[in-house]
Amino acid sequence: MSIEAMRARSYPGSAFTVRQTLRAGSNYSRQVVSYQSDGLRIDALLTVPNGTPPKGGWPAIVFNHGYIPPNEYRTTERYVAYQDAFARAGFVTIKSDYRGHGSSQGEAVGGYYDPGYTTDVLNAAASLRRDGRVNAARLGMWGHSMGGALTLRAMVVEPGWIKAGVIWAGVVASYDLLQNGWTRGPGAEVIPNQLVHRRFDVIAKYGTLTQNPAFWRAVSPNSYLKDVSGPLQLHQGTADVEVPVTFHQALEKGLKAASKPFTAYFYPGDNHNLSRNLGTALSRSVAFFKANL
Repeated sequence: MSIEAMRARSYPGSAFTVRQTLRAGSNYSRQVVSYQSDGLRIDALLTVPNGTPPKGGWPAIVFNHGYIPPNEYRTTERYVAYQDAFARAGFVTIKSDYRGHGSSQGEAVGGYYDPGYTTDVLNAAASLRRDGRVNAARLGMWGHSMGGALTLRAMVVEPGWIKAGVIWAGVVASYDLLQNGWTRGPGAEVIPNQLVHRRFDVIAKYGTLTQNPAFWRAVSPNSYLKDVSGPLQLHQGTADVEVPVTFHQALEKGLKAASKPFTAYFYPGDNHNLSRNLGTALSRSVAFFKANL
């Protein structure tokens, strides 16, 4: 789980294998593809703009979805409008089915107390970098909720790869806040027992925050914000019942202390999915990537 241990690993990715060709978007193709991660087959939804790539290849975005119960997850469901906005704007996009989701191999154990999902999205990034249609120097990452945590972690593990990141309602706080300050509002999703047990298994093995603070600093990307690989754009609804506003406020404070560039948008009264301001948030995100990739 530690950032240094993840940095010591390699993330080679692989060539994409086309599993299914889907109905095309307005100006882009859509395919279910697979790639390799830790020896596992990971499926993903890949979009590629129509026409001849620009010199050097298309800019690309790794798209990290939030928590969806793995047994309910489907590659072509949810986040369709989100991914479409970036695909229509001329970016290659890939949305990974993390291990244990959909038809991806492996076990789904969550994104906060196991390195597997981060490994999967870094191998997605590596697979894009290997693809001749993609400009490896123009690679960004977008993440929502749990996917925001994966985005932040990826941007400190491989600081040379991800040139810019956008995080919506991200679980982006230190483990102190995750364990002691994560309060949910009425109607929030119930956390599955499997994920709760994973947290307590890790604590039983390595100790609590008080017993082993060095461990929890080492596994938190918030301890490495000076190494964030590019500018960040943050979006948060103030009426989010899933992820408290304090998480983004804490990340803002950390980024300021690390002198890292970021822009933060707060949407009064909006929810976890920014439903009331979806068009605005998508437009701001697309414009940010166009300016920074």
